[in-house]
Amino acid sequence: MMTPELTVLTLAGLLQAAQFTAYSITANRQVGPKAAMSPRDRKIELTGTAGRLQRALNNHFEGLILFTLAVVVVTLGDQSTPVTTACAWIYLAARIAYVPAYAFGLSPWRSLIWFVGFGATIAMLIAALI
Repeated sequence: MMTPELTVLTLAGLLQAAQFTAYSITANRQVGPKAAMSPRDRKIELTGTAGRLQRALNNHFEGLILFTLAVVVVTLGDQSTPVTTACAWIYLAARIAYVPAYAFGLSPWRSLIWFVGFGATIAMLIAALI
């Protein structure tokens, strides 16, 4: 049986796939499929929503690494508690909120939302140690 943290990690992976899809659609609309299917010898600079969705996707890759580490430590260390479960759900909620906050350029909310997810991940790691 999966721990709640592993369930949230699975959902975070699905969020990553949804983000990739949204980014791909907006990027293709901006530069066209010819550019997308090219060898990309020259860097394609995306702007507007497409660029923001690309950066949000890249940011989630970065955050997902640390969150995955936290989930692995909690799960393999048999440290799953209501606190770590709540932290995992907070992380996921923050990441879901982060995408539209970034896509629509909601400043400073985007940064605050990011900090909530990061803080939840750090809290999971600390909780696994105590």
